[in-house]
Amino acid sequence: MKNFIEKLREIWSIPDLRTRILITIGFLAVYRFGSWVILPGIDSAVVRDGSDDTGLLGILNMFTGGAFFQAGVFALGIMPYISASIIVQLLGFAVPYFQKLQKEGETGQRRMNQITRYITIAITIVQGSAYLNYVKLSFPGAISPQIDPSIFWLANIIILTSGTVFCMWLGERITDKGIGNGISLLITAGIIAALPPALVNEFYMKLSGVSGGLLSFVIELALFFFVVLACVALVQGVRKIQLQFASHMIGRTQVQSELGGARDYLPIKLNASGVMPIIFAQALMFVPGAIAQATGVESGILYSLQDFKSIPYNVVFFLLVVIFTYVYTALIVNPKQYADHLKRQNAFIPGVKQGKDTEEYIDEVTTRITLPGSVALGLISILPGFAAATITAEDQFAIFYGGTSLLILVAVVLDTLQQIEGHLLMRRYDGLIKSGNVRGRNIEQSSTDKKVTT
Repeated sequence: MKNFIEKLREIWSIPDLRTRILITIGFLAVYRFGSWVILPGIDSAVVRDGSDDTGLLGILNMFTGGAFFQAGVFALGIMPYISASIIVQLLGFAVPYFQKLQKEGETGQRRMNQITRYITIAITIVQGSAYLNYVKLSFPGAISPQIDPSIFWLANIIILTSGTVFCMWLGERITDKGIGNGISLLITAGIIAALPPALVNEFYMKLSGVSGGLLSFVIELALFFFVVLACVALVQGVRKIQLQFASHMIGRTQVQSELGGARDYLPIKLNASGVMPIIFAQALMFVPGAIAQATGVESGILYSLQDFKSIPYNVVFFLLVVIFTYVYTALIVNPKQYADHLKRQNAFIPGVKQGKDTEEYIDEVTTRITLPGSVALGLISILPGFAAATITAEDQFAIFYGGTSLLILVAVVLDTLQQIEGHLLMRRYDGLIKSGNVRGRNIEQSSTDKKVTT
């Protein structure tokens, strides 16, 4: 605990890092405030009281920090931007124009960011119309009858689009002026905002005698702790491929590579795809629910695929996560690019020839470690249903036992800590230059100059 307090004091003592943290907190506070600003012409109490936060829409509501069921101006949150980013990323694998932009460095990246913003606006308009239609059909009493329908529709579409664009702007400002990862921090802020109410509600439910008791609540917290540890291991796990950097001759002198000829390693992540397979799988799991609502089905396989606690839902969801893990890993991990990069760095894998053999070896290793990574990701994705069905956890709290919410939370927290640690290391590096022998030499030189002047 003492070391933790000392670390906080060290962080607060650095002006630049302190400013970045305060800017980040300020922008996140603005984002949370916007979640409670209600769309005009909608009674948020009707929507909130009539919403079911245990299904897939409950997960979407959690990502938006509760704004979805509040009918807030940030009801769509940053999710349209995430969808647009995924589309642009996939286009970068398939469309030559986007592949060319990826190779153009900063100029191409700016162009791709601009295209992502345009696609975000288009997606927001479509999703905003769907959201207003959802409110109209599911909660007809929530819309004020005194407002003209066309004005209500047009005004709220503009407000929802502006809200998403503003969220996108907040995320970019946090990335530039704050501690980085602005978009991810906005999603994490929404997830964290939903955790305390879920935890308090679970505590009261246990003490009320409805399910379990205080001991059951303590066991749930212990299991939750181990699930978090498993998520950390999955996010941080890598397979290290040993590398050897060869030396070369300059004139008559033998010069080692930039790593001094020592062995290094190429890290291949156990879960290279991150949370994207779960996001894709959840997007597909919305389809059976939409078909069931359109056809009025209230039983059968389509109806059970809407319940994250049912066996059919978890089986299908697990298989989709495993499949999408392989697909997305194949898209983002390019063994040929790794092999070419190692060749340019004058590095090689011991016992493997450079070029084609290195490419095949990296591809083989990636394929082998993707299997346990995909299975682990699939198991974590269905843990919420397991927690709700077996340890009698409430649905609102069971969602945090795994899935996208917990993985995003763990990944963003770890990355934010690394960002802060990077600032601390930079500060120590600056202090090394501005102090010690260098500073002493400067002082001695200054004293000598004074004596000469005298």
